Amino acid sequence: MYEKFYRSLYRIRRVEEEIARIYTTDKIKSPVHLSIGQEAVSVGVCEALGRDDIVFGTYRGHALYLAKGGDLRKMIAELYGKATGCAKGKGGSMHLIDTDVGVMGMSAVVGTTIPLAAGYAYALKLRGKNSVVASFFGDGAVDEGVFHESMNFAALKKIPIIFVCENNFYSIHSHQRARQALCNIAERARVYGMPAERIDGNDVLRIYERVMKGVQEIRSGSLGPRFFECMTYRWMEHVGPNEDFEAGYRLRSEAEPWFEKDQVKRLGDFLDPEARQMIEDEVEGEIREAFEFAEQSPFPDDVDLYTDTFKEA
Repeated sequence: MYEKFYRSLYRIRRVEEEIARIYTTDKIKSPVHLSIGQEAVSVGVCEALGRDDIVFGTYRGHALYLAKGGDLRKMIAELYGKATGCAKGKGGSMHLIDTDVGVMGMSAVVGTTIPLAAGYAYALKLRGKNSVVASFFGDGAVDEGVFHESMNFAALKKIPIIFVCENNFYSIHSHQRARQALCNIAERARVYGMPAERIDGNDVLRIYERVMKGVQEIRSGSLGPRFFECMTYRWMEHVGPNEDFEAGYRLRSEAEPWFEKDQVKRLGDFLDPEARQMIEDEVEGEIREAFEFAEQSPFPDDVDLYTDTFKEA
C-alpha cells in the first residue's frame, strides 16, 4: 500500500515542481494554482474511491486530477494551450476534466462546483447507481451561500456524496480568522444533519482511513452525505510558481511545521530504497514524456474558436 500512495504523492509533487520550473518560460499559457503541500488530501480521498466514482474540484485541481487517474499528457498539453489538451486547449490549468476516470470539469469560480456535485449525486441516487461523488473545495468556499444551500439539500435528500474541505487557512491572502468568527467548518456541516469531522495533520493515511469508512457506509446503504474538513497547507503563493512569505500576510515560521509533516518524504521513508528509486525513475520518465508531448502538440485551429460553445456558429 505504501508504494501506491508514494507513487501518487511523488508524481503530483514532481509534476507541479516541473510546472513551476517551466512557467517562467511563458510556454504555459494559463495561471497555475499549485497544490504543493496539499497533495495528501487528494491522494488520501481518491485512494478511497473507485474508478466509477466521481470527483468535482476547484481551480487548484492538479492534485485531484492526477490522484483520480487523469491523463497526465492531456493535462500538460492543456496548460500549454494545445489542441491535445484535456479541454482542447480552451480551459487551461483551472478547468481540467477527464470524464473517463470520473474527473468532472473544474471551475475557477469559488464554490461553483459544490451544487453541481450535489446534483450529480442526486441523479445517481434516483438512478439507483452505487457510485459516490466527492466534492472538493477550499475553506473560502464555505462563506458562499451556495455552500449552505448544498449542505441542506444533500442532508435532506440523503445523497451519496462526500464533501471534502481542503482547509489551508487562507482565502487568497486572508486568514480564516479574518473571515470567520468561529473556525469550525466541520461544525457548520454537522448542523445540517450529516456526520462531519476534522482531520488534522495533513496525514494521507489517516485521510484515507476515515474517508474509506465513509464511502463504505454509503455503499452499504447508510445513505446521506459525509463531510471531512482536512487541515492542510499550501507551500507556494496563491497563484504562481513562487513562495510568497515576503508578501507579509503569512510567515515562514507558520509554514515550517507543515514542511516537517511532508507526506511525500514520510511515505518515501517507509519504502525500501530500491523500490523507491524504481518508482521515482518511472515517474520522471512519464513526466518527461508528457512535457515533450505538450511541446510537440499543435495549437488549436482558428475554427476551434467556434466549436464547443453554447450555440454552434
